[in-house]
Amino acid sequence: MSKKETINNSAINKLHAVAAQELEFDTTAFTKATPASFSTWIRVLAKNWQQGTVACKGRSDVAYTNRKPWKQKGLGRARAGTIRSPLWRGGGVTFAARPRSFAKKVNRKMYRGAMRSILSELLRQERLRCIDIFMPKEPKTKAAKELLTALGLTEVLIITDEVTENLYLSTRNLPSVDVIDTNEINPYSLVGFENVLMTQAAIQRVESWLT
Repeated sequence: MSKKETINNSAINKLHAVAAQELEFDTTAFTKATPASFSTWIRVLAKNWQQGTVACKGRSDVAYTNRKPWKQKGLGRARAGTIRSPLWRGGGVTFAARPRSFAKKVNRKMYRGAMRSILSELLRQERLRCIDIFMPKEPKTKAAKELLTALGLTEVLIITDEVTENLYLSTRNLPSVDVIDTNEINPYSLVGFENVLMTQAAIQRVESWLT
Protein backbone atom coordinates (compact mmCIF):
# COMPACT_ATOMS: atom_id res chain seq x y z
CA MET A 1 0.00 0.00 0.00
CA SER A 2 1.11 3.53 -0.62
CA LYS A 3 1.85 6.09 2.03
CA LYS A 4 -1.17 8.01 3.30
CA GLU A 5 -1.23 11.62 4.40
CA THR A 6 -3.93 12.57 6.92
CA ILE A 7 -4.94 16.00 8.13
CA ASN A 8 -7.56 16.74 10.77
CA ASN A 9 -9.97 19.53 9.84
CA SER A 10 -11.91 19.82 13.13
CA ALA A 11 -11.30 23.57 13.30
CA ILE A 12 -13.02 24.08 9.97
CA ASN A 13 -16.22 22.47 11.25
CA LYS A 14 -16.56 25.24 13.85
CA LEU A 15 -16.59 27.81 11.05
CA HIS A 16 -19.65 26.39 9.28
CA ALA A 17 -17.68 24.56 6.60
CA VAL A 18 -18.22 20.92 5.66
CA ALA A 19 -18.14 18.46 8.55
CA ALA A 20 -14.64 17.59 9.67
CA GLN A 21 -13.13 14.35 8.56
CA GLU A 22 -9.79 12.61 8.18
CA LEU A 23 -8.64 13.16 4.61
CA GLU A 24 -6.42 10.65 2.88
CA PHE A 25 -4.61 10.93 -0.40
CA ASP A 26 -2.20 8.70 -2.20
CA THR A 27 1.34 10.11 -2.33
CA THR A 28 2.79 7.49 -4.67
CA ALA A 29 2.51 9.91 -7.57
CA PHE A 30 4.57 12.50 -5.63
CA THR A 31 7.57 10.36 -4.73
CA LYS A 32 9.57 10.61 -7.95
CA ALA A 33 11.52 13.82 -7.55
CA THR A 34 13.30 15.00 -10.69
CA PRO A 35 14.94 18.38 -10.00
CA ALA A 36 16.30 18.62 -13.56
CA SER A 37 12.80 18.45 -15.03
CA PHE A 38 11.59 21.05 -12.56
CA SER A 39 14.35 23.54 -13.34
CA THR A 40 13.87 23.05 -17.08
CA TRP A 41 10.12 23.63 -16.77
CA ILE A 42 10.69 26.85 -14.81
CA ARG A 43 12.98 28.20 -17.52
CA VAL A 44 10.49 27.22 -20.25
CA LEU A 45 7.63 28.84 -18.36
CA ALA A 46 9.59 32.07 -17.98
CA LYS A 47 10.34 32.05 -21.71
CA ASN A 48 6.69 31.50 -22.56
CA TRP A 49 5.78 34.52 -20.43
CA GLN A 50 8.29 36.67 -22.31
CA GLN A 51 6.26 38.83 -24.68
CA GLY A 52 8.78 39.47 -27.45
CA THR A 53 6.94 42.57 -28.65
CA VAL A 54 9.97 44.87 -28.89
CA ALA A 55 10.44 46.44 -32.33
CA CYS A 56 12.75 49.03 -33.86
CA LYS A 57 12.93 50.49 -37.34
CA GLY A 58 15.75 49.30 -39.53
CA ARG A 59 17.11 51.11 -42.56
CA SER A 60 14.40 49.60 -44.77
CA ASP A 61 11.64 50.82 -42.42
CA VAL A 62 12.61 54.48 -42.07
CA ALA A 63 10.36 56.77 -44.12
CA TYR A 64 12.97 58.65 -46.14
CA THR A 65 13.72 59.02 -49.82
CA ASN A 66 15.93 56.58 -51.69
CA ARG A 67 17.77 59.43 -53.40
CA LYS A 68 21.53 59.58 -53.01
CA PRO A 69 22.38 62.60 -50.76
CA TRP A 70 25.15 63.86 -53.05
CA LYS A 71 27.16 62.61 -55.93
CA GLN A 72 29.80 60.00 -55.38
CA LYS A 73 32.89 62.01 -56.27
CA GLY A 74 34.16 65.53 -56.48
CA LEU A 75 32.85 67.15 -53.28
CA GLY A 76 35.51 66.04 -50.81
CA ARG A 77 32.92 64.44 -48.57
CA ALA A 78 32.71 60.85 -47.49
CA ARG A 79 30.66 58.64 -49.78
CA ALA A 80 26.99 58.31 -48.86
CA GLY A 81 24.39 56.23 -50.63
CA THR A 82 21.32 56.84 -48.48
CA ILE A 83 20.15 58.99 -45.60
CA ARG A 84 18.55 55.87 -44.08
CA SER A 85 21.95 54.64 -43.01
CA PRO A 86 22.34 53.79 -39.31
CA LEU A 87 25.32 56.16 -39.30
CA TRP A 88 23.05 59.13 -39.92
CA ARG A 89 20.89 60.97 -37.41
CA GLY A 90 17.32 59.77 -37.93
CA GLY A 91 18.49 56.71 -39.82
CA GLY A 92 17.53 53.13 -39.14
CA VAL A 93 18.80 51.00 -36.27
CA THR A 94 21.57 48.50 -36.87
CA PHE A 95 20.30 44.93 -36.40
CA ALA A 96 16.86 46.26 -35.47
CA ALA A 97 14.87 44.12 -33.05
CA ARG A 98 11.78 42.43 -34.48
CA PRO A 99 8.70 40.99 -32.73
CA ARG A 100 9.22 37.29 -32.21
CA SER A 101 7.99 34.43 -30.11
CA PHE A 102 10.15 32.99 -27.33
CA ALA A 103 7.71 30.13 -26.70
CA LYS A 104 9.16 26.73 -25.99
CA LYS A 105 7.44 23.39 -25.68
CA VAL A 106 7.79 20.87 -22.88
CA ASN A 107 6.60 17.34 -23.43
CA ARG A 108 4.11 15.69 -21.11
CA LYS A 109 6.67 13.42 -19.49
CA MET A 110 8.87 16.33 -18.41
CA TYR A 111 5.85 18.28 -17.14
CA ARG A 112 4.78 15.35 -14.99
CA GLY A 113 8.33 14.97 -13.72
CA ALA A 114 8.40 18.64 -12.70
CA MET A 115 5.07 18.31 -10.92
CA ARG A 116 6.22 15.20 -9.07
CA SER A 117 9.40 16.96 -8.06
CA ILE A 118 7.77 20.02 -6.51
CA LEU A 119 4.90 18.10 -4.88
CA SER A 120 7.30 15.63 -3.28
CA GLU A 121 9.41 18.51 -1.99
CA LEU A 122 6.33 20.27 -0.59
CA LEU A 123 5.35 17.06 1.18
CA ARG A 124 8.84 16.63 2.58
CA GLN A 125 8.81 20.18 3.94
CA GLU A 126 5.24 19.76 5.26
CA ARG A 127 4.04 22.71 3.20
CA LEU A 128 1.31 20.81 1.35
CA ARG A 129 -2.03 20.70 3.17
CA CYS A 130 -5.22 18.90 2.22
CA ILE A 131 -8.81 19.80 3.11
CA ASP A 132 -12.15 18.28 2.18
CA ILE A 133 -13.54 21.54 0.78
CA PHE A 134 -12.72 25.25 1.08
CA MET A 135 -15.93 27.16 0.51
CA PRO A 136 -16.88 30.32 2.46
CA LYS A 137 -20.64 30.60 2.77
CA GLU A 138 -20.61 34.31 1.97
CA PRO A 139 -18.46 36.32 -0.45
CA LYS A 140 -16.72 38.13 2.39
CA THR A 141 -13.02 38.53 3.04
CA LYS A 142 -13.62 38.05 6.77
CA ALA A 143 -15.07 34.57 6.22
CA ALA A 144 -12.08 33.39 4.18
CA LYS A 145 -9.63 34.93 6.65
CA GLU A 146 -11.26 33.09 9.55
CA LEU A 147 -10.99 29.79 7.69
CA LEU A 148 -7.32 30.34 6.94
CA THR A 149 -6.61 31.51 10.49
CA ALA A 150 -8.19 28.33 11.85
CA LEU A 151 -5.80 26.33 9.66
CA GLY A 152 -2.84 28.45 10.77
CA LEU A 153 -2.17 29.70 7.23
CA THR A 154 -1.30 33.22 6.10
CA GLU A 155 0.67 33.00 2.86
CA VAL A 156 -1.04 30.24 0.90
CA LEU A 157 -1.98 29.09 -2.58
CA ILE A 158 -5.44 27.51 -2.61
CA ILE A 159 -6.04 24.91 -5.31
CA THR A 160 -9.58 23.68 -5.98
CA ASP A 161 -11.24 21.73 -8.75
CA GLU A 162 -13.37 24.79 -9.51
CA VAL A 163 -13.03 28.44 -8.46
CA THR A 164 -16.50 29.65 -7.52
CA GLU A 165 -17.57 33.27 -7.37
CA ASN A 166 -17.86 33.23 -3.57
CA LEU A 167 -14.37 31.81 -3.20
CA TYR A 168 -12.84 34.32 -5.60
CA LEU A 169 -14.56 37.32 -4.02
CA SER A 170 -13.64 36.17 -0.51
CA THR A 171 -9.92 35.83 -1.18
CA ARG A 172 -9.08 38.51 -3.74
CA ASN A 173 -8.36 41.18 -1.10
CA LEU A 174 -6.22 38.94 1.09
CA PRO A 175 -2.51 39.66 0.70
CA SER A 176 -0.29 36.68 -0.08
CA VAL A 177 -3.32 34.50 -0.88
CA ASP A 178 -4.22 33.26 -4.33
CA VAL A 179 -6.83 30.83 -5.66
CA ILE A 180 -6.50 28.72 -8.81
CA ASP A 181 -8.15 25.62 -10.19
CA THR A 182 -6.38 22.45 -11.26
CA ASN A 183 -6.23 23.60 -14.89
CA GLU A 184 -3.98 26.51 -13.90
CA ILE A 185 -1.62 24.62 -11.63
CA ASN A 186 2.06 24.78 -12.57
CA PRO A 187 5.39 24.34 -10.74
CA TYR A 188 6.10 28.08 -10.78
CA SER A 189 2.93 28.94 -8.84
CA LEU A 190 3.53 26.10 -6.37
CA VAL A 191 6.95 27.37 -5.30
CA GLY A 192 5.79 30.99 -5.04
CA PHE A 193 3.90 30.50 -1.76
CA GLU A 194 4.89 29.38 1.70
CA ASN A 195 2.03 26.85 1.84
CA VAL A 196 -0.23 25.07 -0.62
CA LEU A 197 -3.78 24.12 0.36
CA MET A 198 -5.51 21.62 -1.92
CA THR A 199 -9.06 20.33 -1.74
CA GLN A 200 -9.77 16.63 -1.88
CA ALA A 201 -11.23 16.89 -5.40
CA ALA A 202 -8.13 18.74 -6.60
CA ILE A 203 -5.83 16.13 -5.06
CA GLN A 204 -7.70 13.34 -6.82
CA ARG A 205 -7.52 15.13 -10.16
CA VAL A 206 -3.78 15.76 -9.83
CA GLU A 207 -3.22 12.12 -8.88
CA SER A 208 -5.05 11.03 -12.04
CA TRP A 209 -2.70 13.20 -14.12
CA LEU A 210 0.51 11.97 -12.53
CA THR A 211 -0.22 8.23 -12.33
